[in-house]
Amino acid sequence: MTENTLPSGIHLDELSSDVRPQDDLFRYVNGSWLDRTEIPEDKARWGSFHLVAEQAEQDVRAIIEESTDAEPGTETRKIGDLYASFMDTDAIEERGADAVAPQLALVDRVTGIPSFLSTAGSLEREGVSGVFGTYIEPDPGNPQRYVMFLVQGGLSLPDESYYRLDNFEKTRIAFRAYVAKLFSLAGVDDAEAQADRVVALETEIASHHWDNVRSRDAVATYNLMSWDAAVQLTGVDLAPWRDAVAPGKAGVIEEVDVNQPSFFEGLGTLLVEGRLEDWKAWLRLQVIRSSAPFLSQAFVDANFAFYGTEMTGVPVNRERWKRGVSLVEAALGE
Repeated sequence: MTENTLPSGIHLDELSSDVRPQDDLFRYVNGSWLDRTEIPEDKARWGSFHLVAEQAEQDVRAIIEESTDAEPGTETRKIGDLYASFMDTDAIEERGADAVAPQLALVDRVTGIPSFLSTAGSLEREGVSGVFGTYIEPDPGNPQRYVMFLVQGGLSLPDESYYRLDNFEKTRIAFRAYVAKLFSLAGVDDAEAQADRVVALETEIASHHWDNVRSRDAVATYNLMSWDAAVQLTGVDLAPWRDAVAPGKAGVIEEVDVNQPSFFEGLGTLLVEGRLEDWKAWLRLQVIRSSAPFLSQAFVDANFAFYGTEMTGVPVNRERWKRGVSLVEAALGE
């Protein structure tokens, strides 16, 4: 090797001798690594970037654990305390479902659709999924300003196809069993019937959803209108939701971009007093589902069995410390 020659970045000993590069370049370059590497039990995929992420996770864990000894009341100590609370499994097991009892009590007190929308809006501020999605971004038609976007929602499965295609029948059966399990663990009365209500309602909600392809159409999903026009489109007074999710901001939300207008029209036909018990059952699920990863082990196992194993094929949940690191990064990452 001459002084000005750099070594190649390609490890020639990793090239596969079982396939020609012109037949399968990926297998030729990566064949040896693929043959000897197994995907870890707590992962759905694996590669060099995941190896880097694993090391970074270890490093972040060390920083977080050091934070548990910081001065009480400091920003650093908040990091340590959040992690320590997640790792305190004895206290979590002792509380069981008590942590979600106040939110479930709010759902029990719902008396009508306006009350439901108000309760759903207030729970959204606590991390519970809502009837539809919202986010704020620059207006595509006028990037000099921000605007609120209203997006179809209300589904616990990834998209509308899961509720109608025959190849997802097994997933639908597993979903119904999962809902009943969560209700039973949380002490919800008549868990089986409540689960039936949820599945039936979400199936109807899904029938009004746009599919993934149409929802990616930037032109079709740009539907700027006044707040009053969006309410008229839905056919239901959304003020109780707005006032709960954004207290004191009624005059600020003057225009919205409704991504899927026909969804909101369809949603309005379901937000009726005759379906109130269905909506209350649905909101109970959202409350429990949003907290399931942080409750006692029975909830964690039931939640992972569906969203981890059934939905992604991952057989084993990540170690608790890894989940604790992810929680801290998500909640206090800045």
